[in-house]
Amino acid sequence: MAKIKVTQVKSGIDRPEKQKLTLKALGLKKMNASVEVEATPQVLGMVRAVNHLVKVEEVNA
Repeated sequence: MAKIKVTQVKSGIDRPEKQKLTLKALGLKKMNASVEVEATPQVLGMVRAVNHLVKVEEVNA
C-alpha cells in the first residue's frame, strides 16, 4: 500500500473540536510536525477533512 507524508502547516487553535481530534488521530501534535501513514481510504478521508491545515506528499518507497 502507498504511503503519504502529512505535515501540519497551520495551527489547530480556534478550529472546531472535530478538526482538532482529526489532527490528533493522524498523529500530528505540533506545527511543522510530519507523520508517514498508509494511504488507506480512512486516512485519506481524515486528510480531506483537515486539508486546509496540512500539506500532503507522496512517499516513494
